[in-house]
Amino acid sequence: MRSLSGATILITGGTGSFGNRVARHLLDLNPAQIRIFSRDEKKQWEMQRRWPQFRYIIGDVRDAGRLDEAMSGVQFVFHAAALKQVPSCESYPLEAIKTNILGTQNICTTARAAGVKTVVALSTDKAVKPVNAMGTSKAMMEKLVCSQNQFGGSTTFCCVRYGNVMGSRGSVIPLFLRQIQENTPLTLTVPHMTRFLMTLDQSVDLVFHAMTMAQGGEIFVRKAPACTVQTLAEAMRRKYSPQGTQHPIQEVGIRAGEKIHEILVNEYELQRVSESETYFNIHPEYRLPKELTPQALGSEYSSENTRRLGSFEEITPLLDAAGVVEEYT
Repeated sequence: MRSLSGATILITGGTGSFGNRVARHLLDLNPAQIRIFSRDEKKQWEMQRRWPQFRYIIGDVRDAGRLDEAMSGVQFVFHAAALKQVPSCESYPLEAIKTNILGTQNICTTARAAGVKTVVALSTDKAVKPVNAMGTSKAMMEKLVCSQNQFGGSTTFCCVRYGNVMGSRGSVIPLFLRQIQENTPLTLTVPHMTRFLMTLDQSVDLVFHAMTMAQGGEIFVRKAPACTVQTLAEAMRRKYSPQGTQHPIQEVGIRAGEKIHEILVNEYELQRVSESETYFNIHPEYRLPKELTPQALGSEYSSENTRRLGSFEEITPLLDAAGVVEEYT
């Protein structure tokens, strides 16, 4: 991996679930400084009480001038700042454009100007064949980032893409826990809806893999199991509710902009991947390696056809590994 020892690192959206976890992992690599860039002073204050050794910078990725100041002297950038709540982006799609697309362009421009070595941007399965404003804006975010190296340059840009991160902001797990604590029914959208399951630590492993492997323009995907929301709800009530399997579950219907199944790699991307046991590396059209591992034409990698977790015994270890706390979010 590119050495982070003695480096200055900027994490945008650094007070979010991912930002917190990656910052902790980065401490073990002896960087010179970790800068936490976000727009919420309350979350920064709460995070600073626990991690005073980081430098905290109030700002918004929509503000290119503020990014110029924050990125001065930075070698590595983890770009996690985003609007990622599907319902709010459906109501206010222009806001998703301003943050997820225009804010990302600001990141790319300022990183080049500052001489940053590597930028790793975080994306989502909802960017693949998007059906909602959040996913559409993230798809354009990927295009912006992955286009940066087609004409050269000293800064390496790449993306990572993952599905549901357990316990993170927007994950259904904290919602189910609150409903269990409040003794209210667990609310499901559609019982047979499937979602990928990945822990925060696994998402951090993915960005480190990206930083290790990136030549410029790739999208990196970590393979993950999936389960139905019905199976997840049943496992959580059995594990956490005093009522156990008697805790009620209520079906409320699909929300605007939601898919039944999520796709992590589409059929076109699967023709330009290199694959290992754990990862797909999606290579850009302008830099295809000699060795590829294309899949069958028309096939996709989705939460419907990945390894399916179907029992309490299979899901419980992941719940234990993930934890359940939404820190500063």
